Amino acid sequence: MEKIVILHTNDLHSHLENWPRIRRFLDQRKRENEKKENTTTITVDLGDFVDRWHPLSEATNGQANILLMNEVGYDAATIGNNEGVGNSKEELNHLYDHAEFDIILDNLFDKNTLQPPAWTKPYKIITTKHQTKIGLIAFTAPFPLTYNPNGWDIRNPYDILPELVEDLRSQVDVLVLMSHLGIQDDFQIAKEIPAIDVILGSHTHHLFREGHVINDVQIAAAGKYGQYVGEVHLTIDEEKKILKHSAKAIPTETMTAFTEDEQEINSYLERGHELLKEKEVADLPFSLSLDIFNEHSFIQVAFEAVKERGKTEAAILNSGLFLTEIPKGRVNQDQLHTALPHPMHLLNVTLGGNDLIRLVLEIEKNRLFLRNYPMKGMGFRGKIFGQMVYNGITYDSVNHQVFWKNKPVDPTKNYTFTTVDHLMFVPFFPTIEIVGKNEFLFPEFIRSVVGDYLKAHYPIK
Repeated sequence: MEKIVILHTNDLHSHLENWPRIRRFLDQRKRENEKKENTTTITVDLGDFVDRWHPLSEATNGQANILLMNEVGYDAATIGNNEGVGNSKEELNHLYDHAEFDIILDNLFDKNTLQPPAWTKPYKIITTKHQTKIGLIAFTAPFPLTYNPNGWDIRNPYDILPELVEDLRSQVDVLVLMSHLGIQDDFQIAKEIPAIDVILGSHTHHLFREGHVINDVQIAAAGKYGQYVGEVHLTIDEEKKILKHSAKAIPTETMTAFTEDEQEINSYLERGHELLKEKEVADLPFSLSLDIFNEHSFIQVAFEAVKERGKTEAAILNSGLFLTEIPKGRVNQDQLHTALPHPMHLLNVTLGGNDLIRLVLEIEKNRLFLRNYPMKGMGFRGKIFGQMVYNGITYDSVNHQVFWKNKPVDPTKNYTFTTVDHLMFVPFFPTIEIVGKNEFLFPEFIRSVVGDYLKAHYPIK
């Protein structure tokens, strides 16, 4: 009999407050298993380890995260959408330059060459001391709307997975899918492709404390933010067949903590802030206020920035994007990152006149509801959605009329405004997604666009 233990992390999202415990746990588990003659341990990460809300991840383009991953000796990792579209193509192509583990990924290709990126492998086969062969494959969630403008060709896993499994199945005794696809896809794959033995799940932040089994496929999932570490146990018989399988998620809060952990966690934040503060951007002659009606309102300056980048005459943003004021004087990237931590790109939306009117009416219908709505996810890193604010567009609530640059909207004309991609993904304004001709502007985040605008208009002399 042989034991195989698969340790897995996922969706850490740069929540490094849990990292010291996780690192210690993984190291301990591996050391314990090494002492057992018949046990092999494999350690993998399923993506979204990097999230640029953390100042250290932002300051180092995620490189600091990769060095942390090196500390625990991962055998393999894959990417999530935060690595995939939270970085420019250039940044992603160099994210793993110093990685001491393999990046497995099967559905991402260069848009120009149609070849997989050089930093990926289609699979990895790990051979145990007892000559059992364990195959690892990996897929990430396909978001063509955001991957394609960034220079990538992201493909549907179902177009690739069946053939890949068929080719690899005969070469391995155990086949493991590292999935950053989400719970529904994991369930569907287990039903349709039972030749896969284990599915390690992520992306939708679901948690299986004791695992889940469909079609005799062992499914595992360990939640989010490093709050759990997943552990899969396989018992292999003399004929290299899986005799037993089980999975569990271990709460990080139950793991050993040391007093110096807090100091380490704080050091990640402090180092990130220090690096970002070193990068000065502009010299402001006034403060940028969170008051949307202030003469020097932050949102109004952001409007000018996004219009300039989008080459448009109008823009729409929500006030909840802006978390802190920017004081008068020298402005650095740390201030911009703190104020605008969201991994959001700009979006140019073109609508016919009638559809623009419809969108404004959708906004007005949701206005009071959204003002204090506790928004989470889809790239939003603030607390509340906030006020919807127009620039270049006005709404006459008495006569229910929409104006573009102070002229009534013409139903026969097309209009283009700039906003953030977040507004297309939230469910409140369906007109944008359903009928909008939408152009994603890459690679800058909104904070970079604002920073470039301030640098150009209020340069440091």
